[in-house]
Amino acid sequence: MPHDERTEKLLRDLIEKVEVLTKVVGIQVGADKSTTERARLLKMAGLDNQSIADILNTSPGTVRVLTSNLRGRGRRG
Repeated sequence: MPHDERTEKLLRDLIEKVEVLTKVVGIQVGADKSTTERARLLKMAGLDNQSIADILNTSPGTVRVLTSNLRGRGRRG
C-alpha cells in the first residue's frame, strides 16, 4: 500500500475515533440537565448544530432554536 493510501486510511480512522469520542463525551455532558441546557453546553463547547443534534437525537433545526438566544446574550452582556 503506498504511503499516501496508508496516510489517508489512518486519517479516516482517526477522524472516526474522534467523532465517537465526541459523541460519548457529549452524551455525558449535563446528563442531569434538560435537552435545552445540554444543547447550550455543547454549543458553547464549540460543536456545530449537526453534531449536537446527533448527540441529542434531535434535528439541527431544533438545536438552532434551543441555542438561538446564546448569540444575543453575548451582544447584550
